Amino acid sequence: MTADERYSRQILFGPIGREGQARLAAAQVALVGCGATGSALAGLLARAGVGRLRIIDRDYVEPSNLQRQSLFDERDAAEALPKAVAAARKIAQFNSAIAVEAEVADLVPDNAERLLAGFPLILDGSDNFETRYLLNDYAVANSVPWIYTAAVGSTGVTLNVLPGETACLACVFPDPPTGMLETCETAGILNSAVNAVAAIAATEAIKLLVGARAAMRRTLLSLDVWSNQRAQVAAGEPRSDCRVCVQRDFIHLAGEGRPHITLCGRNSVQIHERHRPLDRAEMEARLRPHGAVRHNGFALRFSREPYEMTLFPDGRAIIRGTTDTAVARSLYARFVGI
Repeated sequence: MTADERYSRQILFGPIGREGQARLAAAQVALVGCGATGSALAGLLARAGVGRLRIIDRDYVEPSNLQRQSLFDERDAAEALPKAVAAARKIAQFNSAIAVEAEVADLVPDNAERLLAGFPLILDGSDNFETRYLLNDYAVANSVPWIYTAAVGSTGVTLNVLPGETACLACVFPDPPTGMLETCETAGILNSAVNAVAAIAATEAIKLLVGARAAMRRTLLSLDVWSNQRAQVAAGEPRSDCRVCVQRDFIHLAGEGRPHITLCGRNSVQIHERHRPLDRAEMEARLRPHGAVRHNGFALRFSREPYEMTLFPDGRAIIRGTTDTAVARSLYARFVGI
Protein backbone atom coordinates (compact mmCIF):
# COMPACT_ATOMS: atom_id res chain seq x y z
CA MET A 1 0.00 0.00 0.00
CA THR A 2 1.43 3.38 -0.97
CA ALA A 3 1.23 6.46 1.23
CA ASP A 4 -1.05 8.07 -1.37
CA GLU A 5 -3.48 5.18 -1.02
CA ARG A 6 -3.39 5.01 2.77
CA TYR A 7 -3.77 8.74 3.35
CA SER A 8 -5.78 9.65 0.24
CA ARG A 9 -8.75 11.09 2.14
CA GLN A 10 -6.48 13.14 4.37
CA ILE A 11 -4.47 14.42 1.40
CA LEU A 12 -7.73 15.57 -0.21
CA PHE A 13 -8.26 17.90 2.76
CA GLY A 14 -6.89 21.19 1.44
CA PRO A 15 -5.04 22.47 4.54
CA ILE A 16 -3.01 19.24 4.62
CA GLY A 17 -2.56 18.10 1.02
CA ARG A 18 0.50 16.22 -0.20
CA GLU A 19 2.95 18.65 1.34
CA GLY A 20 1.31 18.42 4.74
CA GLN A 21 1.21 14.63 4.56
CA ALA A 22 4.92 14.59 3.79
CA ARG A 23 5.50 16.78 6.84
CA LEU A 24 3.51 14.37 8.98
CA ALA A 25 5.61 11.47 7.71
CA ALA A 26 8.75 13.31 8.81
CA ALA A 27 7.28 14.42 12.15
CA GLN A 28 8.38 13.19 15.57
CA VAL A 29 6.14 13.32 18.63
CA ALA A 30 6.71 12.28 22.24
CA LEU A 31 3.60 11.21 24.14
CA VAL A 32 3.79 11.16 27.93
CA GLY A 33 1.17 8.82 29.35
CA CYS A 34 -0.82 6.22 27.44
CA GLY A 35 -3.98 5.83 29.47
CA ALA A 36 -7.34 7.14 28.29
CA THR A 37 -6.43 10.38 26.49
CA GLY A 38 -2.94 9.12 25.69
CA SER A 39 -4.06 5.99 23.90
CA ALA A 40 -6.65 7.97 21.93
CA LEU A 41 -4.01 10.53 20.92
CA ALA A 42 -1.53 7.82 19.94
CA GLY A 43 -4.09 6.03 17.81
CA LEU A 44 -5.23 9.17 16.00
CA LEU A 45 -1.71 10.39 15.23
CA ALA A 46 -0.55 6.95 14.15
CA ARG A 47 -3.49 6.63 11.76
CA ALA A 48 -2.79 10.14 10.47
CA GLY A 49 0.74 9.05 9.50
CA VAL A 50 2.98 10.78 12.04
CA GLY A 51 6.32 9.19 11.24
CA ARG A 52 7.76 8.61 14.69
CA LEU A 53 5.99 8.27 18.03
CA ARG A 54 7.68 7.74 21.36
CA ILE A 55 5.18 6.49 23.94
CA ILE A 56 6.25 6.94 27.57
CA ASP A 57 4.14 5.29 30.24
CA ARG A 58 4.81 3.86 33.71
CA ASP A 59 1.75 1.62 34.06
CA TYR A 60 0.32 -1.71 32.89
CA VAL A 61 -3.00 -2.70 31.33
CA GLU A 62 -5.80 -3.96 33.55
CA PRO A 63 -9.47 -4.82 32.84
CA SER A 64 -10.91 -1.51 34.07
CA ASN A 65 -8.89 0.30 31.37
CA LEU A 66 -10.72 -1.36 28.49
CA GLN A 67 -13.85 0.82 28.78
CA ARG A 68 -11.96 3.91 27.56
CA GLN A 69 -8.37 3.08 26.58
CA SER A 70 -8.71 2.35 22.90
CA LEU A 71 -5.39 0.66 22.08
CA PHE A 72 -5.76 -2.25 24.50
CA ASP A 73 -7.69 -5.51 24.54
CA GLU A 74 -8.57 -8.31 26.96
CA ARG A 75 -5.38 -10.22 26.22
CA ASP A 76 -3.25 -7.19 27.12
CA ALA A 77 -5.09 -6.93 30.43
CA ALA A 78 -4.79 -10.65 31.16
CA GLU A 79 -1.04 -10.48 30.57
CA ALA A 80 -0.73 -7.15 32.44
CA LEU A 81 1.38 -5.77 29.62
CA PRO A 82 2.98 -2.35 30.08
CA LYS A 83 0.75 0.17 28.33
CA ALA A 84 3.56 1.55 26.19
CA VAL A 85 4.38 -1.94 24.90
CA ALA A 86 0.76 -2.90 24.28
CA ALA A 87 0.13 0.40 22.45
CA ALA A 88 3.17 -0.03 20.21
CA ARG A 89 2.08 -3.56 19.33
CA LYS A 90 -1.46 -2.48 18.48
CA ILE A 91 -0.31 0.44 16.35
CA ALA A 92 1.99 -1.89 14.39
CA GLN A 93 -1.10 -3.91 13.44
CA PHE A 94 -2.80 -0.99 11.70
CA ASN A 95 0.17 1.13 10.60
CA SER A 96 3.44 -0.72 10.33
CA ALA A 97 4.93 2.06 8.21
CA ILE A 98 5.60 4.36 11.16
CA ALA A 99 8.16 4.02 13.95
CA VAL A 100 6.77 3.58 17.45
CA GLU A 101 9.08 3.45 20.46
CA ALA A 102 7.78 2.06 23.74
CA GLU A 103 9.39 3.49 26.88
CA VAL A 104 8.20 1.77 30.06
CA ALA A 105 9.15 4.57 32.41
CA ASP A 106 7.84 7.20 34.78
CA LEU A 107 8.80 10.65 33.53
CA VAL A 108 10.85 12.36 36.26
CA PRO A 109 13.46 15.15 36.32
CA ASP A 110 16.31 12.63 36.10
CA ASN A 111 15.13 11.12 32.81
CA ALA A 112 13.22 13.99 31.18
CA GLU A 113 16.13 15.02 28.97
CA ARG A 114 16.80 11.45 27.81
CA LEU A 115 13.16 10.73 27.03
CA LEU A 116 12.10 14.04 25.49
CA ALA A 117 15.19 15.54 23.83
CA GLY A 118 14.97 15.88 20.07
CA PHE A 119 11.18 15.81 19.84
CA PRO A 120 9.70 19.05 18.45
CA LEU A 121 6.27 18.34 19.95
CA ILE A 122 5.22 16.76 23.25
CA LEU A 123 1.70 15.56 24.00
CA ASP A 124 0.29 15.10 27.49
CA GLY A 125 -1.57 11.87 28.15
CA SER A 126 -0.71 11.78 31.84
CA ASP A 127 -3.10 11.67 34.78
CA ASN A 128 -1.51 14.01 37.33
CA PHE A 129 -0.39 17.62 37.69
CA GLU A 130 3.03 16.65 39.02
CA THR A 131 3.95 15.22 35.62
CA ARG A 132 2.26 18.08 33.76
CA TYR A 133 4.19 20.75 35.64
CA LEU A 134 7.39 18.84 34.87
CA LEU A 135 6.42 18.71 31.20
CA ASN A 136 5.67 22.42 31.27
CA ASP A 137 9.05 23.24 32.82
CA TYR A 138 10.92 21.10 30.29
CA ALA A 139 8.97 22.47 27.32
CA VAL A 140 9.36 26.14 28.26
CA ALA A 141 13.03 25.72 29.19
CA ASN A 142 13.71 24.14 25.79
CA SER A 143 11.19 26.13 23.70
CA VAL A 144 9.28 22.98 22.72
CA PRO A 145 5.51 23.17 22.04
CA TRP A 146 3.32 20.85 24.10
CA ILE A 147 -0.39 20.15 24.42
CA TYR A 148 -2.12 19.59 27.77
CA THR A 149 -5.10 17.22 27.63
CA ALA A 150 -7.21 15.80 30.45
CA ALA A 151 -10.59 14.15 30.96
CA VAL A 152 -12.69 13.15 33.96
CA GLY A 153 -16.39 12.47 34.30
CA SER A 154 -17.99 13.94 31.18
CA THR A 155 -15.52 16.83 30.87
CA GLY A 156 -12.42 17.24 28.74
CA VAL A 157 -9.87 20.07 28.93
CA THR A 158 -7.03 20.97 26.59
CA LEU A 159 -4.48 23.77 26.17
CA ASN A 160 -1.86 24.43 23.50
CA VAL A 161 1.40 25.72 24.97
CA LEU A 162 3.65 27.47 22.45
CA PRO A 163 6.60 28.78 24.49
CA GLY A 164 7.27 32.47 23.86
CA GLU A 165 3.86 32.94 22.21
CA THR A 166 1.08 31.67 24.47
CA ALA A 167 0.42 31.19 28.15
CA CYS A 168 1.98 28.09 29.68
CA LEU A 169 0.37 25.76 32.19
CA ALA A 170 1.82 27.75 35.11
CA CYS A 171 0.31 30.96 33.68
CA VAL A 172 -3.14 29.40 33.84
CA PHE A 173 -2.60 27.35 37.01
CA PRO A 174 0.19 29.05 39.02
CA ASP A 175 -0.15 26.46 41.78
CA PRO A 176 -1.26 22.83 41.76
CA PRO A 177 -4.96 22.37 42.51
CA THR A 178 -5.61 21.78 46.21
CA GLY A 179 -8.29 19.95 48.15
CA MET A 180 -10.27 16.95 46.97
CA LEU A 181 -9.95 16.66 43.21
CA GLU A 182 -12.23 14.59 41.04
CA THR A 183 -10.47 11.67 39.38
CA CYS A 184 -11.56 8.72 37.29
CA GLU A 185 -11.55 6.73 40.53
CA THR A 186 -14.01 9.06 42.28
CA ALA A 187 -16.09 10.61 39.49
CA GLY A 188 -15.83 7.98 36.78
CA ILE A 189 -15.25 8.85 33.15
CA LEU A 190 -17.11 8.63 29.85
CA ASN A 191 -15.15 7.25 26.94
CA SER A 192 -16.93 9.77 24.74
CA ALA A 193 -15.42 12.64 26.79
CA VAL A 194 -11.99 11.08 26.36
CA ASN A 195 -12.35 10.73 22.62
CA ALA A 196 -13.89 14.17 22.15
CA VAL A 197 -11.06 16.06 23.83
CA ALA A 198 -8.36 13.78 22.38
CA ALA A 199 -9.72 14.43 18.88
CA ILE A 200 -9.45 18.18 19.44
CA ALA A 201 -5.92 17.90 20.85
CA ALA A 202 -4.80 15.59 18.03
CA THR A 203 -6.11 18.07 15.47
CA GLU A 204 -4.15 20.87 17.14
CA ALA A 205 -1.05 18.68 16.98
CA ILE A 206 -1.60 18.02 13.27
CA LYS A 207 -1.97 21.76 12.64
CA LEU A 208 1.42 22.35 14.20
CA LEU A 209 3.08 19.45 12.41
CA VAL A 210 1.89 20.47 8.95
CA GLY A 211 2.93 24.09 9.47
CA ALA A 212 -0.48 25.62 10.23
CA ARG A 213 0.70 27.14 13.52
CA ALA A 214 -1.41 30.28 13.03
CA ALA A 215 -4.58 28.15 13.01
CA MET A 216 -3.90 26.74 16.47
CA ARG A 217 -6.26 27.68 19.31
CA ARG A 218 -4.98 30.19 21.87
CA THR A 219 -7.38 29.33 24.70
CA LEU A 220 -7.85 26.80 27.47
CA LEU A 221 -10.83 24.84 26.19
CA SER A 222 -13.24 22.90 28.42
CA LEU A 223 -16.15 20.87 27.08
CA ASP A 224 -18.76 18.75 28.85
CA VAL A 225 -20.27 16.14 26.55
CA TRP A 226 -23.12 15.38 28.99
CA SER A 227 -24.36 18.88 29.80
CA ASN A 228 -23.38 20.26 26.38
CA GLN A 229 -21.46 23.11 28.00
CA ARG A 230 -18.32 24.57 26.49
CA ALA A 231 -16.04 27.27 27.90
CA GLN A 232 -12.80 28.93 26.88
CA VAL A 233 -10.29 30.99 28.85
CA ALA A 234 -7.94 33.32 27.02
CA ALA A 235 -4.37 31.98 26.96
CA GLY A 236 -2.92 33.88 24.04
CA GLU A 237 -0.06 35.53 25.91
CA PRO A 238 2.20 34.60 28.83
CA ARG A 239 1.23 36.08 32.19
CA SER A 240 3.57 38.95 33.07
CA ASP A 241 4.58 37.48 36.42
CA CYS A 242 4.65 33.80 35.46
CA ARG A 243 7.26 31.89 37.44
CA VAL A 244 8.06 29.68 34.45
CA CYS A 245 7.61 31.85 31.34
CA VAL A 246 8.98 35.10 32.72
CA GLN A 247 11.08 34.27 35.77
CA ARG A 248 12.30 31.00 34.24
CA ASP A 249 12.31 29.28 37.61
CA PHE A 250 11.99 25.60 36.72
CA ILE A 251 11.43 24.08 40.15
CA HIS A 252 9.73 20.94 38.83
CA LEU A 253 12.49 20.24 36.34
CA ALA A 254 14.97 20.67 39.19
CA GLY A 255 13.03 18.06 41.17
CA GLU A 256 12.47 20.29 44.19
CA GLY A 257 10.24 18.58 46.72
CA ARG A 258 9.41 15.70 44.41
CA PRO A 259 8.24 12.70 46.48
CA HIS A 260 9.69 9.22 46.11
CA ILE A 261 6.30 7.70 46.90
CA THR A 262 3.15 8.86 45.09
CA LEU A 263 -0.47 7.86 44.76
CA CYS A 264 -1.00 6.11 41.45
CA GLY A 265 -4.79 5.93 41.13
CA ARG A 266 -7.07 2.86 41.29
CA ASN A 267 -6.24 2.18 44.97
CA SER A 268 -2.50 2.05 44.29
CA VAL A 269 0.76 3.64 45.35
CA GLN A 270 3.90 3.99 43.23
CA ILE A 271 7.34 3.77 44.81
CA HIS A 272 10.19 5.32 42.82
CA GLU A 273 13.48 3.45 43.16
CA ARG A 274 15.11 4.15 39.82
CA HIS A 275 18.68 3.70 40.97
CA ARG A 276 18.08 0.09 41.99
CA PRO A 277 17.80 -2.10 38.87
CA LEU A 278 16.29 -5.43 39.85
CA ASP A 279 17.57 -8.90 39.03
CA ARG A 280 14.34 -10.58 37.99
CA ALA A 281 15.44 -14.15 38.65
CA GLU A 282 16.80 -13.28 42.08
CA MET A 283 13.68 -11.33 43.00
CA GLU A 284 11.39 -14.10 41.78
CA ALA A 285 13.24 -16.65 43.93
CA ARG A 286 13.02 -14.33 46.95
CA LEU A 287 9.29 -13.64 46.61
CA ARG A 288 7.98 -17.07 45.63
CA PRO A 289 7.87 -18.45 49.21
CA HIS A 290 5.68 -15.51 50.26
CA GLY A 291 2.99 -15.46 47.56
CA ALA A 292 2.14 -15.91 43.88
CA VAL A 293 4.73 -14.64 41.40
CA ARG A 294 4.50 -14.26 37.63
CA HIS A 295 6.21 -12.17 34.99
CA ASN A 296 5.58 -11.28 31.35
CA GLY A 297 9.08 -10.31 30.25
CA PHE A 298 8.51 -6.65 31.11
CA ALA A 299 7.53 -6.67 34.78
CA LEU A 300 7.21 -9.05 37.71
CA ARG A 301 3.94 -9.31 39.64
CA PHE A 302 3.82 -10.52 43.24
CA SER A 303 0.45 -11.22 44.88
CA ARG A 304 -0.07 -11.61 48.61
CA GLU A 305 -3.61 -10.88 49.74
CA PRO A 306 -4.88 -8.24 49.98
CA TYR A 307 -1.99 -6.61 48.10
CA GLU A 308 -0.42 -6.92 44.68
CA MET A 309 3.02 -5.56 43.83
CA THR A 310 4.24 -4.99 40.26
CA LEU A 311 8.01 -4.52 40.00
CA PHE A 312 9.64 -2.96 36.94
CA PRO A 313 13.25 -3.44 35.81
CA ASP A 314 14.22 0.10 36.89
CA GLY A 315 13.26 -0.62 40.51
CA ARG A 316 9.87 1.08 40.46
CA ALA A 317 6.97 -0.66 42.12
CA ILE A 318 3.22 -0.16 41.90
CA ILE A 319 1.53 -1.56 44.97
CA ARG A 320 -2.17 -2.19 44.59
CA GLY A 321 -4.60 -2.59 47.45
CA THR A 322 -3.80 0.53 49.46
CA THR A 323 -3.57 4.31 49.20
CA ASP A 324 -1.58 4.50 52.43
CA THR A 325 1.99 5.38 51.44
CA ALA A 326 3.32 4.11 54.78
CA VAL A 327 1.77 0.69 54.18
CA ALA A 328 3.15 0.63 50.64
CA ARG A 329 6.64 1.58 51.79
CA SER A 330 6.52 -1.07 54.50
CA LEU A 331 5.56 -3.76 51.98
CA TYR A 332 8.30 -2.65 49.61
CA ALA A 333 10.88 -2.67 52.36
CA ARG A 334 9.76 -6.08 53.62
CA PHE A 335 9.79 -7.92 50.32
CA VAL A 336 12.17 -5.93 48.10
CA GLY A 337 14.45 -4.21 50.61
CA ILE A 338 15.26 -0.70 51.78
